[in-house]
Amino acid sequence: MLTSLKRAWQKSRLKDPKYSFLFEPYEGDEVVVLDTETTGMDPKKDEILSIGAVIVRGNHILLSDAFEAWLRPSGEISAESIKIHGIRRVDIEHGEAPEEVIPRLLEFIGNRPVVGYYIRFDQRMLSAYTRRLLGIDLPNELIELSEMYYRRYRKSSPHEFVDLKFDTIMETLDLPRLGKHDALNDAIMSALIYLKLRSMPEYKGAFA
Repeated sequence: MLTSLKRAWQKSRLKDPKYSFLFEPYEGDEVVVLDTETTGMDPKKDEILSIGAVIVRGNHILLSDAFEAWLRPSGEISAESIKIHGIRRVDIEHGEAPEEVIPRLLEFIGNRPVVGYYIRFDQRMLSAYTRRLLGIDLPNELIELSEMYYRRYRKSSPHEFVDLKFDTIMETLDLPRLGKHDALNDAIMSALIYLKLRSMPEYKGAFA
């Protein structure tokens, strides 16, 4: 989450005042749960291939208003990244340019908090695009699912291992797995995790 000073600095760099709504305080009960599939893990050189996002309002996931987009990368997709997400160049030959997708995504997100599994990585990847298009990093408040999970499942010692893998979290919370691995399905599963964790108390032991 940006400090007040950094938010003011970011807002001063905004190239298009149309997007000043991103910096307005959010006072509702909705969050946006988001996931991306990328060509790699380095925001400085890798690209986003697909984005999936859903809105959670209260205790409901608004599946009828989901966001899904495929982006056309400027470079090749490595064999290593294909093994991870299964997205080949031919699968996204009709993908859109980032200049078309990112503005729609920002309108979808608005000034709501953004939730995700290792969401800071997604934020850094998206910021590489918003910085180029608008001069700013994505400024929304971030809610990290692995941190929510840890705060509920850590034990009496701060040194005790807590498995934070996505599959482990889904299994521990007894949540259904969606068959197809893509950004939208991962966002929906992340939304299920968010709702389940939000209903659970945090651990209040000596190391809370």
